[in-house]
Amino acid sequence: MMTTDWTTLAPWALTALAIVILGVQGLFNARNIRRLRQQLRTNTENMVRELHATSSGSMGVGNRLIACERELHELRVRFDEMRQNDPLRVSYDEASRLVDLGADIDDLMNTCGISRPEAELVSALRRRQKQAA
Repeated sequence: MMTTDWTTLAPWALTALAIVILGVQGLFNARNIRRLRQQLRTNTENMVRELHATSSGSMGVGNRLIACERELHELRVRFDEMRQNDPLRVSYDEASRLVDLGADIDDLMNTCGISRPEAELVSALRRRQKQAA
């Protein structure tokens, strides 16, 4: 009869053991889920802080870039104004025109008020431009 009792109780014992094992596994899983949720929450908070810092930094860089672009534009406008009002530029333009009309080095020096090397340079450049064209 003892064998009969054991054989009839074995399925119930195995079922109880399986339930206990599932319960223990469930507790381990719940603990792991809590730990993973906490890690996820911490990682999310860190990423939000980093994103905020990055966006703040990029906004600062963007504002600085806009200011630099404005300043560059103002400098270009000033430079163009200075080039147009530069008396030496007018002399070089006049010297180039005179070379096209056949003036020599001495004529350029006397008419435009530039030095001999400058007159020679303007003359050589205009001749080279004519040859290239």
